[in-house]
Amino acid sequence: MNSIAMFRAALLGLAVTTLGGLSASAETYDISVDNIRIDTGDFKKKGVGYNNSQIPTVLRFKEGENVILNVKNNLRESTSIHWHGLILPFRQDGVPGISFNGIKPGTTFTYNFPIKQAGTYWFHSHSGFQEPDGAYGAIVIEPKGHDPIHADRDYVVQLTDKHPHSGNKIFRNVKRSADYYNRSQRTLDDLLNDAQADGLKATLKDRKMWGKMRMTPTDVEDIQGFTALINGQSTKQNWTGLFKAGEKVRLRLINSSAMTYFDVRVPGLKMTVVQADGNNVKPVVVDELRIAVAETYDVIVEPRKNMPYSVIAESMGRTGLVRGTLSPQAGLVGGVPRLRPQPLLTMADMSGMMGGMGMDMNGMDMGGMKMNLTDTGMNDMAGMELPKAGADPHAGHDMANMDMGDMKMPKKKADAHAGHNMKNMDMGGKKMSKKSMAGMNDINGKTEFYAQGSGLTPHAANGGKFLSYDDLKASNPLFRDRKPTRTIELRLTGNMERYIWSINGVKMEDADPIVLNYGERVRFKFVNETMMAHPMHLHGMWSLLDTGKGKWNPIKHTVNINPGTTVYTETEVDASGQWAFHCHLSYHAEAGMFRKVVVVGGPA
Repeated sequence: MNSIAMFRAALLGLAVTTLGGLSASAETYDISVDNIRIDTGDFKKKGVGYNNSQIPTVLRFKEGENVILNVKNNLRESTSIHWHGLILPFRQDGVPGISFNGIKPGTTFTYNFPIKQAGTYWFHSHSGFQEPDGAYGAIVIEPKGHDPIHADRDYVVQLTDKHPHSGNKIFRNVKRSADYYNRSQRTLDDLLNDAQADGLKATLKDRKMWGKMRMTPTDVEDIQGFTALINGQSTKQNWTGLFKAGEKVRLRLINSSAMTYFDVRVPGLKMTVVQADGNNVKPVVVDELRIAVAETYDVIVEPRKNMPYSVIAESMGRTGLVRGTLSPQAGLVGGVPRLRPQPLLTMADMSGMMGGMGMDMNGMDMGGMKMNLTDTGMNDMAGMELPKAGADPHAGHDMANMDMGDMKMPKKKADAHAGHNMKNMDMGGKKMSKKSMAGMNDINGKTEFYAQGSGLTPHAANGGKFLSYDDLKASNPLFRDRKPTRTIELRLTGNMERYIWSINGVKMEDADPIVLNYGERVRFKFVNETMMAHPMHLHGMWSLLDTGKGKWNPIKHTVNINPGTTVYTETEVDASGQWAFHCHLSYHAEAGMFRKVVVVGGPA
């Protein structure tokens, strides 16, 4: 940042991070990749950071300029930097093995690309587990001309989940035992409490059902035991942003976590969402929002009193939180709320796995209960056994009129995607409506962001409004609305017990690339057949999230797909080259939920 820009930022009270080694040109930046010591206040560990710091580096660019970034690798292993969400030539995208060869130890690699956009983005290593080990930073791009979003203060709020174990150790442990880090296993106290609330018989049936599936309703987060950070600082270290009463404060929320979704709120203040994934949206006033891994949201808050306000980011699984403070003066701290009760997965969240077996449950009779999946117990399915590993992909089970009281689902060699006809199935007299299976089936091509009755459906802490994808409407459409040339279905698949994650049942190492044609409009149909949420990130091109708004659909680089749901996006294929397309949960991508995209044709 040049001296004039820094002076202007200081007058506005902006949070400014200046890069070490900034050259005489405001368009050239020097970044070092270093082994660092990370101190969270709860533990200390070895890690990787930029410019010798655990505090994230903030790069500030201007739309329309050309940037040169000299990246010096001081590690003893190769590294890389991916500019997450930036539209640039594919050779500059920073993904080893796809767009370049990586940056060898002791060498400097120079990135050089134009800035074609404005907004909030971030950057991180795409080599091994360097990103969860600390190699991440923020990007703020000032728009050409007038910024339609007015703010008196402007702060990056970059979130992450720092774990005492290294990324390599975590991956080894979850491959040995997928629930290695699940500290929320159900206990005898839970059994007694549930029995008191629901009855002993129903509770035992519920436990038996989950046991037979070898799964647990508490498996909302793969990795627990982390310390959450804001801008590299824990609750104890208390990141602070200053303000004066009556000012508008812009918070640029970035989720740089390895695995953790955060629910963000500022108790006592409304948040006006003005940007999603770097693109301006029509303002939406909310009390709380969920930010998936790799997403960004810009919000405006307006403190009316000269008092400290807490910025709370609480994990979706309610296993950790971090508190920062907006304050009229240094040294004050906001309150730290208790963690809210942990959510439990339901049969609605499992519906995608049932859908993966190709079950047609239209008209299913389940003992007089209208099956809309809001009954999260589904206790009359206690005898059901779901398919295990190695299931036969061609087993066809006609289950018409089957009594689910004794139902045995296909066993070890049964088809994971068999065409089960469950029309009018009797499950003790309970009915399963087609509409209720929206998370499992394609209901008229409509996107469903949470399965009906999902245990992950969020609620604001104060009972107010929680942001939904449905609330997002683009301020400035980037593309004309036109029909897609074709649809590509991407089933998000996996085996939780073996910790294998895949797309269409195939891991990255065994998969052919997805081939797109330059100039076409492609519709992606994501079908989540797992019990985990997956933030899907397409490099190099925008994802237009289908919320039914046509050309006003929100423009994103990362789209979250919840369990048991079908979500649609469209992409204008306007970037030649090779690109990565993957789940942004670090250990899911490494385990196989990753694809290479090849765009043929177009400019050289």
